[in-house]
Amino acid sequence: MGSDPGMRALLLAFALGVIALQQQPVLPAGSHALYALIPLSLAPALTWCARHRSEEHRRAMELASRGLLAMAIAALGFFYAGWRAEIRLADALLPAWEGRDIRVVGVVDELPQPVDRGIRFAFVIERTLTPNAVVPSRVSLAWYADREPSGTTRPGPEVHAGERWDLVLRLKRPHGTVNPHGFDVEGWLLENELRATGYVRTEDSNQRVDAFAGRMADYVARARESIRDRILKALADRPYAGVIAALAIGDERAIPSEQWQLFNRTGIGHLISISGLHVTFFATLMGAAVFWSWKRIHALTTRLPARKAAALAGVAGAFCYVLLAGFQVPAQRTLYMLTVAAIGLWLGRPGSASAVWLWALAVVLAFDPWASLTAGFWLSFGAVGLLLYIGVGRIGRMPVWKSAVRAQTAITLGLIPLMLVLFQQISIVSPLANAVAIPVVTFLVVPLTLASIALPWDFMLVAAHQIFAWLALLLETLSRLPDAVWQQHAPSAWAALLGALGVLWLLAPRGVPGRALGMVWLAPLFVLLPLRPVPGAFQMTVLDVGQGLAVLIQTHAHALLYDTGPRFNESADAGNRIIAPMLRALGVARLDGLVVSHQDSDHSGGALSLLQTVPVDWFASSLPPQNSIVRARTLGGKPAERCIAGKRWTWDGVDFAIIHPVEANYANPKLKPNDLSCVVRVSNAYGSALLTGDIEARTEADLVRRDPASLPADVLVVPHHGSRTSSTPAFIAAVHPEIAAFTPGYRNRFGHPRPEIVERYASAGARGLRTDYDGALTFTFAPGSSREPRLEREHDRRYWRETPQRGLAALDH
Repeated sequence: MGSDPGMRALLLAFALGVIALQQQPVLPAGSHALYALIPLSLAPALTWCARHRSEEHRRAMELASRGLLAMAIAALGFFYAGWRAEIRLADALLPAWEGRDIRVVGVVDELPQPVDRGIRFAFVIERTLTPNAVVPSRVSLAWYADREPSGTTRPGPEVHAGERWDLVLRLKRPHGTVNPHGFDVEGWLLENELRATGYVRTEDSNQRVDAFAGRMADYVARARESIRDRILKALADRPYAGVIAALAIGDERAIPSEQWQLFNRTGIGHLISISGLHVTFFATLMGAAVFWSWKRIHALTTRLPARKAAALAGVAGAFCYVLLAGFQVPAQRTLYMLTVAAIGLWLGRPGSASAVWLWALAVVLAFDPWASLTAGFWLSFGAVGLLLYIGVGRIGRMPVWKSAVRAQTAITLGLIPLMLVLFQQISIVSPLANAVAIPVVTFLVVPLTLASIALPWDFMLVAAHQIFAWLALLLETLSRLPDAVWQQHAPSAWAALLGALGVLWLLAPRGVPGRALGMVWLAPLFVLLPLRPVPGAFQMTVLDVGQGLAVLIQTHAHALLYDTGPRFNESADAGNRIIAPMLRALGVARLDGLVVSHQDSDHSGGALSLLQTVPVDWFASSLPPQNSIVRARTLGGKPAERCIAGKRWTWDGVDFAIIHPVEANYANPKLKPNDLSCVVRVSNAYGSALLTGDIEARTEADLVRRDPASLPADVLVVPHHGSRTSSTPAFIAAVHPEIAAFTPGYRNRFGHPRPEIVERYASAGARGLRTDYDGALTFTFAPGSSREPRLEREHDRRYWRETPQRGLAALDH
């Protein structure tokens, strides 16, 4: 079963080839796969030639032959993943059908999830009723409740997994925000085979065709939904009902963000899902039960040994559990490892643990080439790989408690590089939290939860919930400890590689010299900080936050954030989903200044979450005193200033100035919030930038009349995202920018930026850039720097990301 080192090398080569494909900016041409035939043909030739050489030359040639074969298998994995990617990308929504009504018939393909004012679900399209429409086979849909003229909402129809519906949809191609160190929405959509997103239109023709479509997948989805509904009903109003549902069926979306924060701070997030440990425990129970029963029936043991029957039962139980869990990567990995081990047992050729691990790795990537895009893939295989590594060469048996401590220590230390790369944080209290949580969750909470699925006794669910609630009390205590979590910048790739080598050296078996020196190799992870602008220079990043605005200004030792982007829903906004993670990855531990230009939610939506997670030294806005953001700031005992024209300051040789609004503007009841936007100018010896919020024509004219000397700027963040109510010819002429940065959302319902406004800037000689097309825009104002910004979508290219065709951004009403 692959215990031979050569086979293990080939499995690893295949996996590395698949993983390498996911780092490519473009897909390779299929004809290039022919190059893989070169090492594939040379390998057997070398092997044949080696037979007629001396012992020394024969070994060298055999080694070279194995290397060539590994290269060929790596190329096979690379081009196999490319072939799979071509097939998936070909299943696409044509640009001409974006934003148009399309009538289809299809099946609800997964558990519907509640969202603000509606539900969201995956939908498999079986037939397209709109003539000539070309749509992908699987899409992500939202179905929102209708708004009544009175302002109230009318609940939509109930939607269940496995139902067939006739619906009118409005779709758009996969598109997400692209920022430094940001979450890759488009990659996530590709991995989950969601080739378009959209929503259900309010139409009388929308109707349920079949209550149950009857596909194989529908039986599983309906069973999962039934279990989830029963759990949430039995545990109604209990705080950890979502956790119990996650442990039963792998559906984590009912867990509030506050609880996820607790689990991540204490390092037990891996337990709040169907983890490999849970699957292994369940399979062991199933196998042990069958083994015990089988041995007591002589007629059965004469036909099939009890060990083989137990292995078969364990794999079958694991498969059912993984199927119930939604086939997540950690659960898949365990299933495949158990399957490989069982096959080896049946064939009488049990493989080594490392061979089983590599077979599971190769099979996961063969079924899902995009698995490596998920953090769960790396954490799951990384943790098991570390456990296998520390077991190499060990002689004798350890006490159970000592073995558990050793394993937890290895995982805690071994995953440091990976945790810093993926999350830029490490839970210091994780070893203690896991020492309690792993046995409690694995041996008490999970068995009670699974037993409640088979038996109609809700008291088991209540008991499981109560045990977890007691555990949560400990977690909350640990989470409140000072320095419970270490947070820092994202390490560079080479620092992460050195850290990984240091971990392997540190955890090497006894007898390996200088193991303590592995700690030295970990040092670059922590001490090598991201480069900052030199004194007198500044860097400006216009973030891609969708329809909204957020701009980060960094000087040598200071950071200012102008606006905080939009609020997405009740629990998510640009502050906690985009800005805070980026600040942490860049090594910005605190903001020296935060300016919220005005109260519109696409500019202020992320402010509250940022104030809760990032220390802010100085705060200014045009918000009224009763605004929740101002109140949150003042209730914390910190001042909240008003933006007043004339305020100026200098950080590290970089000049900042607020040039609007003036004091009298706040007393004018006829002035709209947009026209109260704080306008900030940032300048140094190498250039200047003007941040304008949502000011409109009235304020633009006032600025041209009142303070024209402060308006000229090399880079202008265009007022109001390019609305026709702003960007008057006189204002553009006064600013005379080299670059006009537009910040609209992709296919936004307002039609920003308006074509006539884009043309107006072009006619004035300004180069237009758009965050929805180009991703985040990073400008550097420093000695010797050009005005050419870093376009994040181009800088961090991936084959699944495409730049929308300019000029085709039809309105998405």
